[in-house]
Amino acid sequence: MRREYGSHLQTFTAAITIASALMMMPLANVAFADDGMIAHGGKLYDKWFKVTKAPTPKDTHKSWPGSNTKKKGNATHRCKSCHGWDYMGKDGAYSSGSYKTGITGLRKYDGGDAAKVVAVLNDSVHGYSGKMDAATKDAIAMFVTKGQVDMDVYIDRASKKAKGNAAKGKNYYGTLCVNCHGVNGELPKDMPALGGLSNNNPWEILHKILNGQPGEAMPALRALPMEVSADVLSYLQTLPKE
Repeated sequence: MRREYGSHLQTFTAAITIASALMMMPLANVAFADDGMIAHGGKLYDKWFKVTKAPTPKDTHKSWPGSNTKKKGNATHRCKSCHGWDYMGKDGAYSSGSYKTGITGLRKYDGGDAAKVVAVLNDSVHGYSGKMDAATKDAIAMFVTKGQVDMDVYIDRASKKAKGNAAKGKNYYGTLCVNCHGVNGELPKDMPALGGLSNNNPWEILHKILNGQPGEAMPALRALPMEVSADVLSYLQTLPKE
């Protein structure tokens, strides 16, 4: 009986040791990630310094291509500015326009090793070793490896039209979004109408529907079926553009 008790005690102690070790491990080394963590990483990808309340960068990022003179300052420090809202970089929506940089996208990291993404954030090109803490980099890496969406499945690239069901999206919008954005998507007053935004840059809007808006109380719909977000986007595109 004593031997059996001792064996159980050793097993219990070993389990506690393993659990404690897992809790101490950086997130990049843990395979598990929940939707909340991924959505947090998505907001950091959008504007990490707003989410972390770090000082807003005033300089132009050292690796921002000299060929792009249309953007400077803090805009050049956002992950999305180089890799795009569709995560395809030079091969996606940012193949032209004011954010054209020639920088590659992130699709190759989808389903990959988060630790490798953290290493990239720390390299000399990105230079975030002393600017982001470990938890911030882990969350971004989790988003990049576990949270990317194949935007072409939900948005027609040529027409920019969402492939969701606008009628269903109207119901979702009426319960999830209307209190903050108004019946016609006209709120808040300090931002353009959602109808215009969703038609001009549907990839950005879908990213924000899934992950939320940095620094705001906007809920992330990532935990819901992907079709819900696509339906909401389709409905937004029916709203007034101004």
